[in-house]
Amino acid sequence: MLVALGANVVIAAAKAIGGLAVASPALLSEAAHSVADSMNEVFLLAALRRSRRPPDRRHPFGYGKERFFWSLLAAVGIFIMGGCFSFYQGVEALRGGGAEDLGGYVAGLVVLGVALLAEGGSLLRALYQVRRQGGAGDGLRDPALRTVVAEDGTAVLGVTLAAAGMLLHMATGQVLWEAAASMAIGALLVYVAYRLGRDARAQLIGEAADPEASERIRALLRAQPEIDSVEALFTMKTGLDTALIAARVDLAPGLDSERVEEVAVRIKRSIAGVVPEAEQIFLDVTDHRAPEAREAWESPAATGERGGA
Repeated sequence: MLVALGANVVIAAAKAIGGLAVASPALLSEAAHSVADSMNEVFLLAALRRSRRPPDRRHPFGYGKERFFWSLLAAVGIFIMGGCFSFYQGVEALRGGGAEDLGGYVAGLVVLGVALLAEGGSLLRALYQVRRQGGAGDGLRDPALRTVVAEDGTAVLGVTLAAAGMLLHMATGQVLWEAAASMAIGALLVYVAYRLGRDARAQLIGEAADPEASERIRALLRAQPEIDSVEALFTMKTGLDTALIAARVDLAPGLDSERVEEVAVRIKRSIAGVVPEAEQIFLDVTDHRAPEAREAWESPAATGERGGA
């Protein structure tokens, strides 16, 4: 990831220098795009490092949601530094008429060509990884891989738009084409920022785990002979690969405290086996049974010990 970040910074610098040298709004918009991508990678690095911290007294469920917070910051950065700046460049090009000397545009197109090769190569590698992991259905379930595919695809599309705008400007002498390309890049980045921000918001306020995982847990609970019914099942993502599971169930009558303890441990282990991301598992009984059974059911083994045991 550090290599990708370094490459993005170099590409962003080349686009910015070329855009300033030839006063190309499309090239400057792509420079802002690359800066936003670089910032996003910095945030991702920070998120990866901070989210791996173990739970403590202040954060007993860990720091997995750090990733969602930094994703939200990345969305704000892409919106302001990428989308808004690109729109500004398009409007200024229309107001000012753009560059009159287009001789330096050849160098700018060379920069975009190199960027297209780099971004295209990264996109192909990401798509190959998706294919290895089961194709679009299974491969894109990985949030990190899905983000890489989206960023690389957006980068390739942005470079293509900028190059098309510059070529049409050179061919027709009309800056309108380049201004339109800048605004299209701005619209693309605003859309990406909206999607990132929407996902981060849902995850920060407490998004449920994958519906398929919930159904597997519900089916497992219903299959236990010691459980009469599953009254409620709650799930919440606590990180990209971790989730909290809480279930309220009715027990079959006639279970003593020792049996309840064994059942609780077995169910937790079964849930952890069916849903590996289930890091915290809590079980609760809804009816009023004998005090000794209730005490066993509320023991650490039945409620929330980490590790699913």
